[in-house]
Amino acid sequence: MTELDFNLLIGLDALLAEGGVTAAARRIGLSPSAMSRTLTRLRQVTGDPLLVRAGRHMVLTPYAEGVRERVRDTVLEARTLLKPHLSGLDVSRLDRTFAIRANEGFIEAFGPALIAASDAQAPGVRLYFAPRIDKDSRYLREGTMDLEVGVVANMGPEVHIQALFRDRFVGVVRAGHPLLATPAVTARDYVAFGHVVASRHGRAHGLVDDALAEIGLTRKVVSVVPAFPTALAVARSSDLIATLPASYLRAALAGGGQPPAIQSFELPLRTQTITVSQMWHPRLAADPAHCWLRSLVRQVCREQAGPASG
Repeated sequence: MTELDFNLLIGLDALLAEGGVTAAARRIGLSPSAMSRTLTRLRQVTGDPLLVRAGRHMVLTPYAEGVRERVRDTVLEARTLLKPHLSGLDVSRLDRTFAIRANEGFIEAFGPALIAASDAQAPGVRLYFAPRIDKDSRYLREGTMDLEVGVVANMGPEVHIQALFRDRFVGVVRAGHPLLATPAVTARDYVAFGHVVASRHGRAHGLVDDALAEIGLTRKVVSVVPAFPTALAVARSSDLIATLPASYLRAALAGGGQPPAIQSFELPLRTQTITVSQMWHPRLAADPAHCWLRSLVRQVCREQAGPASG
């Protein structure tokens, strides 16, 4: 019986996930020429072209589409079988990189404390943060991310979810802003000034606008920026109002030795609270190292934002 080269599965997985030789090579640390040779061998072994050119791009053949998920599951299962058993986990000796996908607000608000806590308990652990630009669960399914943190939406029935904390929006203006000259900010006061909105997708309309619509009001959105730090910077140096998560604002104001150049206020309207959760794939549910990571994330969030309710 001819011996099979199971290393080809790693290359096949990368090629089917990336849909191209160059991207697949970058994914697993090979040169494009080496990955091209791997594709040639895979074509010989499977008897299928796997990737074919369509204009300027490569596309998967029907066979490749049909086996993509099976290949992914097989590679992940093999990696799990070959990992050292960590039932008696000593995190002080743990040598591992965890990939966490989260938005900029969470990373800025909780990242420093999480990194410090991880380094104190497990100095051999590295935390790699990636931006959560969408709410697609494929990163967890494919194993490119170990954990996701954010608001849950369409993650699929197999993804495990644990609530971390509840958050709310607050208004933010520069110090001395005329909005705060009145004893209490009303909804009409709130819409009397221009607004800067943070949206990574460039959307000007959100939960605040839905709440305003319920009471017959609209606000003037003067600018849309991609992230909370930019919205805060704009509000600090203009008369525009920014509406930001309270958890992010606490972190942004923490540790400053000088009086803050901004002031916050409670929104004069009812908006939904936000439940921030951590999400992971079932194959990592019983992994002791991953259990430790989830526990650490939950602990840091409880200490800084309080427990989730409901």
